Parts: sequence; structure tokens; C-alpha cells
Amino acid sequence: MTTSASAAPGKPSVWRAFAQPSAWTMFFFGFASGMPFLLVAGTLAYWLTENGLELKNITLIASAGLTYTLKFLWAPVVDRWRLPLLGRLGQRRGWLLLALVVVIAGLLLMAHLTPGVLAPFIWVTLLTAFAGATLDIAVDAYRIEIAPQESQGALLATYSLGYRIALIITGALALMLADVVSWPMVYQAMAAFMLIPVVAVLLSREPDIVRIRMTTWRAGLQEGVVEPFVDFFRRFGGALALALLAFILLAKISDQSLGGGIMAPFYLSQGFTKTEIGAVSKIWGVWVGLVGVFIAGIAIARWGVKWPLLAGIVLGAISNLLYVWLIGADGGVWKLTLVISGENLAQGFQGTTLVAFLSALVNQRFTATQYALFSSLVMLPGKLLGAVSGGIVEQTGYGVYFWITALVAVPAVGLFFWLAPRIRFGSGHEAATGVDAPASTDTRA
Repeated sequence: MTTSASAAPGKPSVWRAFAQPSAWTMFFFGFASGMPFLLVAGTLAYWLTENGLELKNITLIASAGLTYTLKFLWAPVVDRWRLPLLGRLGQRRGWLLLALVVVIAGLLLMAHLTPGVLAPFIWVTLLTAFAGATLDIAVDAYRIEIAPQESQGALLATYSLGYRIALIITGALALMLADVVSWPMVYQAMAAFMLIPVVAVLLSREPDIVRIRMTTWRAGLQEGVVEPFVDFFRRFGGALALALLAFILLAKISDQSLGGGIMAPFYLSQGFTKTEIGAVSKIWGVWVGLVGVFIAGIAIARWGVKWPLLAGIVLGAISNLLYVWLIGADGGVWKLTLVISGENLAQGFQGTTLVAFLSALVNQRFTATQYALFSSLVMLPGKLLGAVSGGIVEQTGYGVYFWITALVAVPAVGLFFWLAPRIRFGSGHEAATGVDAPASTDTRA
């Protein structure tokens, strides 16, 4: 079967898109992807803070989430290697199940070791983050392959719903539990929640993709490692492809720079309790973020992805400046609520427009590898900034750091206007392609 990226599908049925079984499979897979993310980063930072670690060490350890930015390095393995035994479930489901099992084991080991046994704890945290990133690779590939492009909006919405419910559990619920029970018990409870997507994997169906079988290791490396990158440059051309990669690198830097464990010490330093932080940031904020997701979906359907993408970048940067206003709040929950509302609304909007744009860039011949590369590049600069955020704050203060996280988005805005006349931005179900690029083809039946 050969599919053209430039084919114009008929107008999709919203009801049919949301009613398909794969849409609700993606709800549980989104839940699976969201569970490990905070447990090796933001939520972990609270645990480390209460164990008396220095700020610079907290932000470094909590930056185990950097593995999510490097997942493109092993994405070709997930794309091409069928696992022994678990591979009987299929290429995608086998990797999903393996990653889930390793995440569960990692969380239980973190609970057993505690940060007091620091070196082994760090290694287990890295292993858990690695498995979580691998889970992301498999989930993203499954989403793109399980349904046609016109149904991807529904899959993305149900995925986001599951993901954000997981953020409530690993953020708000975890913090509230930590006020009444020990952190090891909290992490044991989080591991138990991961059994839900295990059942979903066993009940789901494998995408109907016939994959090219490579007869030699050399051919396998060529198809799995070299061709995904060559294909991208072939479709867009050298200069335009490099500009696109630079834009992807910078598009979400403001949002990602508030990770790395910097926000937990900031909230606590402003006089908020863990319960207040959990209720406002991890429950209320997550639902406000979901509103941003659906507003972005409506905007993309109405105007295409181009201008909503720009709006998301600008809003994401501006929302970081709300935290400058929060400095000196002295426990004022109403201030925290306003700031969290603005930031999460912007994050939900920006994240959805970016995912729609990145999904349109993927050639389904190399689904996992190309999407993993794009999503890794999106997170890399912000994660690196977040990793050194503790040192920056110690030297300059929180206010200067928040201004830095806003201003670093300016180059992305400039690149957007350079790319705008050179790129055809699809309307959600149409591909974003170079002006002179040939349509991509899928050589699998």
C-alpha cells in the first residue's frame, strides 16, 4: 500500500473518531506515559528536598527525565526489533508491556532504597526514567499507526486526558499522600497504579502494519538507523530541514525549562504546603491544561496548525513571567491559583499544537524513530536549562531565572516567521511538507 502525504481525505466524523476503540485504548496508554514522568522529576524533587539535599543536587538528580530527550538514540531498536517471547503480542504491544514491567520494578526499587542510599537510588531512578522514555516511544508509534490521520485528533485528545489524570495521581495525590505516609509507601502505591495500563496492553490490538524484514544486520541498520534521517532531509532539503530541526529544538524551551526539579523548592520557599501545591498545581492546574488542549484542537480545526502553533509558543513564554509575580506570595493560595491557571492553559494549548505539527512531519515508514527524534529535540534545550537551573537561581535568584526562561523563546518566534513562507502547514490531518518536497510514501502493506 502506498499513501501520499498530500492526499486530501474527506471531512472526518468527530463522533466516529471518538467512538473507535483505539481512541479509548489511547486513554489508558496516555495514562501509562504520564505515570513515570513526574516520579523521576518534579514529584521526586519534593522527596529529595525533604531528605535535605542541596538545591543543585536536587535539580541534577531530578533531571533523570533527560532520558526522555535522548530516546531517539534507541528508538530504531523499538521500531525494528521484535522482542523474543513478548514479540508474540506484536511489535508495539511487546515493547509496551516490557517498558511497563520495568517501570513498575523501578518504582518499587526506588521505594526500597530511598534517597538515603544515594548512588544505587540514582541508578535505579535513571533505569526507571529510561523505561518511561521507552514507553513513550512505543505509545507514540502505536498512536500514529493504529488509526488514519483524520482520526489522530481524537486519539490525541483521549491520550491527553489519560496523561493528565496520571499527572494528577503522580503529582497531587502523591504529594497529599506524602503528608500522611512515608515517601516509599507513596512510590509503592504509584507502582500499583501502573498495573492498569498493563491490562490495557493485554486487551488492545496490534496496529495493522506489515513491516519490511531485513535479511542482514547491515540492511537492518540502514533501514532502521540511517534511512529515517536521510528520508527527512530528502523530503525537505538540506537548509530547510536544518531550519526545521532548529525550530523544533527551540519551540518548547520556555515550558521545559521549568522542569528539572526547580519548581518544588520554589513553591516551598514561598510558604505553600504540599497539600496546597498538590491541590492547585497537580489537580486544578491539570484540568485547566486539558481545557487548553481542547481549545487548541478547536483552533487547529478552525485555522489549521500554523497560527495556533505561533500563539502557543508566545503564550508559553509569557506564562512563565507569571511566576515573577508569585515571588513573595507568602502562602497566598489565590495568587498561586491564578499563576498555575495561566501557565497550564498555555502549556495545554502549546503542547497540542506542537504534537499536531510534529505528527504531520513523520513518515510512517519510520514512525517510532522520526517521532522520537522530533519529540526529543523539543524537550532537549529546556531540559538542559532545567538541569542547571539550581545553580542559576543560587547565583541570580528566581526572578531573573523566570525572565531567562521567557526570553529564550524569542529565537523560535523568529524561526517561525522564516519558515512560514517555505512550509505548508497542514490543518491537523494534512501533512506539513516542504514547498518543493515530494510526498512521503509508506512501503509497508
